[in-house]
Parts: sequence; structure tokens; C-alpha cells
Amino acid sequence: MTGVPGAIETGAAIRAGRTSAEEVCALALSRIDDAQPRLNAFVDVFHERALEMARAVDTRLRDGEELGPIAGVPVALKDNICVQWGRTTCGSRMLERYRSPYNATAVRRLVESGVVIACKTNMDEFAMGSSCEHSAFGCVRNPWDTDRVPGGSSGGSAAAVASGAVPLALGSDTGGSIRQPASLCGIVGLKPTYGRVSRYGLVAYASSLDQIGPMGRSVGDVASALSIVAGCDAFDATSSERPVPDFTGSLDEPIDGLRLGVPRLARSAENHPAIADALSQAIVTWERLGAEIVEIDLPHAGHGIAAYYIVAPAEASSNLARFDGVRYGHRAALGAEEGLEELYRRSRSEGFGHEVRRRILLGTHVLSSGYYDAYYNTALKARRLIKRDYDQAFASDLHAILMPTSPSPAFRIGEKVDDPLALYLEDVYTVGVNLAGLPAISLPAGFAEEGSKRLPVGVQLVGQAFGEADLLRIARMFEAATDWGGLVAMEWGGRRD
Repeated sequence: MTGVPGAIETGAAIRAGRTSAEEVCALALSRIDDAQPRLNAFVDVFHERALEMARAVDTRLRDGEELGPIAGVPVALKDNICVQWGRTTCGSRMLERYRSPYNATAVRRLVESGVVIACKTNMDEFAMGSSCEHSAFGCVRNPWDTDRVPGGSSGGSAAAVASGAVPLALGSDTGGSIRQPASLCGIVGLKPTYGRVSRYGLVAYASSLDQIGPMGRSVGDVASALSIVAGCDAFDATSSERPVPDFTGSLDEPIDGLRLGVPRLARSAENHPAIADALSQAIVTWERLGAEIVEIDLPHAGHGIAAYYIVAPAEASSNLARFDGVRYGHRAALGAEEGLEELYRRSRSEGFGHEVRRRILLGTHVLSSGYYDAYYNTALKARRLIKRDYDQAFASDLHAILMPTSPSPAFRIGEKVDDPLALYLEDVYTVGVNLAGLPAISLPAGFAEEGSKRLPVGVQLVGQAFGEADLLRIARMFEAATDWGGLVAMEWGGRRD
């Protein structure tokens, strides 16, 4: 153990009366305040509101009310998930002062279950980035080495959990934005099947790709959070009506006859040596647990980055058109002689950062007359082929597909910010999952030695659509057989492995 309890352990202690939700919340708020100057991981901290929520949980428990396993646990929210009592900035000057009139469905379900919303976390602006260097409120720093990025775009949520400030966080994943920062920060991050969790109240980046998911230090913590936020929602027409299984009840039951597919592309020579080693060791571990490892091909996976960076910006161009300086968001100050067109131009130029403007321009270009068929339609065809590759792989009786989460450990702040293509390639193993709409989970799987620092690295399991229950069981098998679960960054009180 690390000395920093996880969500399930904390919830059990609260229900047993060994501590109170108020005491747990006060400690989390203290840790958040201590971490913020060094990590810049938080945008809003709800000191008074969080303590009020914690006291309400204690009252409900004293009154004999049955609450869920993580009632009273402090949780962080990525700042593109709407709450009524704080700002929802999306890491952008465009929404710097925006306050949502409603709660996201995922937030409402957490609150009803007794979870305490402690804070909102920093992020790449409008979730566009892989390093959390594109926030209007400054770069987030990795708790394992504050000279390095935490990954993105949910880097603030990852850093919050990895530092031990909170046991759980919600992020959003459009092309890897939960899993990649989870890998770089040494925590567990789950991207659910598209439609498993309501997107109502998630500020849209790319609507056919976005998905809310949990981030924690153990598979069990993540499974508990998913059990709360998953399920059909009348406010989201894309949410699935499929029943939500018990993600925690069978978590510790190994899967007999486990078959894991390993794509040949997962062994790319471009992988950092520590990534290659982590994958090899993970394969050995699952073989020791009785799994059969099957080499597979995903023939069109190499087109994933190109397809994603056409589909996602195209949808972003449409979604972000609403931020025009008229209805809400940043509004530029104009002279008496300046008109509506100048209002649009200046409001958007001042409100959006460089990376967001780049993607809006790219998306508008690929949707424009004369280029729509050549780019956007072609990307949609590639998307169908990528999904077909996964479907055919799973048709051979695979339970999951194993690959790296990211091709490298955390890189230095500023190292890739001026090379967009290098930054986009950090998502090479993650974007295909979003294009196919499948669930995937990133797990801590070792360390990279970088001078005096040890940087966590992860591996990723991809499951069949709506197969989160089995995916979590497979992940738990690995976690139970290794010493990587429950990590907290060393300088923040974690163990030194």
C-alpha cells in the first residue's frame, strides 16, 4: 500500500465510521491546495460546497441510509464537464467566466450516490491536445517529474489522482485523452464504449468520438465509478439502452480460457524501449496467468491518425461554431464603426488558443466544397475499415486486444509543442479505439528510467463493444498479479519501487 487510500478503501472507512466524509474531504482539499502551486492541475476548487456535500453524506449515513461503496469520496472533474456551482471553462479564454445552468448527467449521478465533487481540473483547451500544454490557464505538470507533461487532454485529472490529491476523477476521451495521461501518470484510465456513459453536459469536441470515463489508482476504483455514471439517459440520444451490468461483483473472478490478441503494429520499432519492455513483460504476466496470446493484424490501423485528424477537426469546426461572441462566451470589444463580421473574427481570435484555431481551420477546410469527398468522406471510409478490423479480430474468439497505450513515457514540457505532428503521433495507439467506438483501459505496467527520475508507462486493453465487465476482469487479473496498482508519485508520498 502507498499510505494514500483509494476510493473503495476510503468509502469503506467512511461507512464503518472509522472516519467521516467531512474529514476525508478536508484532507483532500488540503492536498489539492498543496499540489496546485507545483502542478497547476486545478481550475476551480469547491472548498465550501465540497464540505457541505461531505457533511450531507455523513448525515445520510447517520440516518441509516444505504449509500454506494464510494459515498463520501472526493472526486475531481475535468473542466469540460458541466456543474452548476462552478465554472466550466474547457481550459479556454472563450469560456473563462462561463457558469453552466445545469449539471452533466454523470455529475448528477455521482452526487445522488453520495460522491463529493471537490474540484475541476485543468485540461488542453476544448480537449484538443496530448500534453496539457494548450490550456489558457497554463501547462499542467506531471507529479512524477514536474519538468514533464502529464499527457492530455485529461492531464489535470490524471495529475490530481497520481499526486494523491483525490482518489478518483472523471475525464473525457475523444482520441485517447483518458488513457494516454493515465499511462504517463501511472494510474488506471477507462474509456467506455461509445454510448455507455451519457454525454449530456460534456462540452462537445467531436460528438461521434467523445466519451466520459473514470480515472483512478486501481481497477476496482474505476469499476465502482463506472457503475455509477453508466446507463441510458433521456437527455442523450446516443446513450445506449443496454442494461448496465455489475462491474464490481465479479471483478476478482479470473476469465478461464483467456485469449488476448497482440497486434503486430504494437511491437513497432518506434516505441520507446521502456514501452517495448512493458508490453513484453505484460505478455509474460498474462501467459503466466494462463492466457493464450494470439498475434493478430489490424491492417488499417496505420491510417488511424490520418482519419482521426480529419474526422475530429471536422466535427470540432461544426461544434465550436456556436462560440461567436453573440450568444455566450468571450465577446470582443468593438469600436463604433466595426460590424458583426469583425465581432465574430475578433471574438474567436481572442477567445480560442492556437491549437484550437488550427483544428477549426483544418476541419473547415476538409468540409469545404471541393475537398469534402477527397478528405472527409475518405476518412469516414477509413473509419469503417478500422472498425471492421477490430470486428474481425474479435470474431476469432478474442476476449481483448493488448497493446501499448502510448509510444513513449512523459516527455519534457516544450519538447513537442512546436511540432504538431509529433504530438499527434502520441495518440497512435489510442485513436483507433474511438473511431471504432470500443471500450479500452490503460493500466500501469512499469517504469522508464530517465536520469534520476522513474517515469510510469502503461499498457492498454481494448474490449468488445459494451464488454466493460470482462475488460475490467482481465485488467484486474493483471493488477492482482503485479505490483503496479495503487501507485502515487514518489515525491508526493508514494512508495519507491
